[in-house]
Amino acid sequence: MAMTKINPEYHVHNQSIRHEFIRKVYFILMCQLLATLGAVAIFFFSPEVKDFVDRNIWILWLSGIIMVVTMVACWIENVQRQTPKNICLGIFTFARSFFLGVATSYYADNKVLLAIGTTVAICLSLTLFAMQTKWDLTVSGKIVIYAKLIFNLFSIFFGGKLSSLSYSSLCAFFASFNLIYDTQLMMGGNVCKYIISQEEYIFAISNLYYDISNIFLDVLNILGITGE
Repeated sequence: MAMTKINPEYHVHNQSIRHEFIRKVYFILMCQLLATLGAVAIFFFSPEVKDFVDRNIWILWLSGIIMVVTMVACWIENVQRQTPKNICLGIFTFARSFFLGVATSYYADNKVLLAIGTTVAICLSLTLFAMQTKWDLTVSGKIVIYAKLIFNLFSIFFGGKLSSLSYSSLCAFFASFNLIYDTQLMMGGNVCKYIISQEEYIFAISNLYYDISNIFLDVLNILGITGE
């Protein structure tokens, strides 16, 4: 992934290109979230699907492996530039949506609905904060990237209902920090020192999508623990 240091001429010459890039990222991100919501709805309204997955648990493990592989692929610069560019992103979205659908099926309906509403409120607030704050988190650079990779892989295998309340709260905090960082890296702005290249929209989309889905899982897990 290539981060570019912003020069003084950036805001004059590249502002319109950056706005087009942001619109593209958020449009595809919304499509991903709608697809994920559809997958959650299938498990939400169809106990037969949940029973089928319970009887064939290998499907869940397979989706987890596919999710990890395609997530890492979306972060590799050479893969991002290959054609068609959206294959890895599409497979990753499908696997992640299936994973989230299975996860929500183990919680009460009111918890899932509350988690969705809470996640929407949190993500909107964090996005607005990232756009308005004078704090530049892009200077964190590769420290955040590598920490996020390690933490995400750790949370895939050790997250879920077995997590304690303190661990889930820490996960939620870290995912929220990642969302602010990735939003600033994508949008740029007067306070940001670094910005992501427009050619790497797959990287930007996959990051934002994974941050939001992690926040949802963490909130859902916290509600499940506190509601027991």
